[in-house]
Amino acid sequence: MTERFSFTLKATDGRARTGVIDTPRGQIRTPAFMPVGTAATVKAMMPESVAATGADILLGNTYHLMLRPTAERIAALGGLHRFMNWSGPILTDSGGFQVMSLADLRKLTEEGVTFRSHIDGSKHMLSPERSMEIQRLLGSDIVMCFDECPALPADRDRIAQSMRLSMRWAERSKEAFGDRPGHALFGIQQGGLEQDLREESAEALKEIGFDGYAVGGLAVGEGQEAMFGCLDYAPEMLPTDKPRYLMGVGKPDDIVGAVKRGIDMMDCVLPSRSGRTGQAFTRRGVVNIKNARHADDPRPLDEACTCPACTGYSRAYLHHVFRAGEIISSMLLTWHNLHYYQELMAGMRAAISDGRFDAWEGDFHALRAEGDIDPL
Repeated sequence: MTERFSFTLKATDGRARTGVIDTPRGQIRTPAFMPVGTAATVKAMMPESVAATGADILLGNTYHLMLRPTAERIAALGGLHRFMNWSGPILTDSGGFQVMSLADLRKLTEEGVTFRSHIDGSKHMLSPERSMEIQRLLGSDIVMCFDECPALPADRDRIAQSMRLSMRWAERSKEAFGDRPGHALFGIQQGGLEQDLREESAEALKEIGFDGYAVGGLAVGEGQEAMFGCLDYAPEMLPTDKPRYLMGVGKPDDIVGAVKRGIDMMDCVLPSRSGRTGQAFTRRGVVNIKNARHADDPRPLDEACTCPACTGYSRAYLHHVFRAGEIISSMLLTWHNLHYYQELMAGMRAAISDGRFDAWEGDFHALRAEGDIDPL
């Protein structure tokens, strides 16, 4: 097993890429989707169930874990991996996005962000140095720089000011991270939808030097067309020999479009959150299991799916337990959604390796265009 972090690009097809990230805790096959374990758990799932879907890596949340149960407590209990019983790699975000979303509860300065907890109103300070300390205490395999992420739309001056602050914070994050063999630090490109600001950000990050690079500041209200427009150039500004991570994305067609444009890693709460609200992602689009048309349907959510929800239960049963408020509804639908997302990633990896990504993408969109199978 490797003792260091590395990325090997295996194949390309157009701008789509497939490769392997090696870490001391295991390999991450790219393109990779990371299920989100905000509070040291992927909601409604056991860790071994998440692994069974094909996930190689999970995402943890610095902001939530620093407030409860605290990074210091997790460190005293053996670190995040032991605490949540996940032996594979874990990426932790920096906490910046959550803090920035607090709006009236925060104060931003050059030093960092002072904010009040959404849980009990207690006062906290999050800076690049404190974010690195928290992520070190958690034992994260991939650590994210502390940055500011303004919501879009925003005026150019605000975006430029924010990006340059994030670049200064990136340099401080790198210094505070230090030399930690086996652990990786990713820089985060900012600049909104402004191409020249994205270029300026990318150049600043490359000068500092990171183990991987994220495209940040998207999926924050700009819409898919604008996001894809930015991804048409932003990933190409980043080093080709390092992983490229698009933060907080997204829906299946967002993910396919991002991979097509050179993205290697993604995360989103959508598959688990949707599972808890009765939405299932299938090859033919989204199924709303709460709808009455499923009440007498003996068929699975997706006849080609091999997850437990599809191999053992009917739409009628899933409709019933969702309507009845039974916990098994969240368990089965979340498992199905995570399984679907991992099958999506596996399909793209194989297609890129075989040089048939365009054909695969065409089949993906054609099947979704047909829509869900007609009810009985």
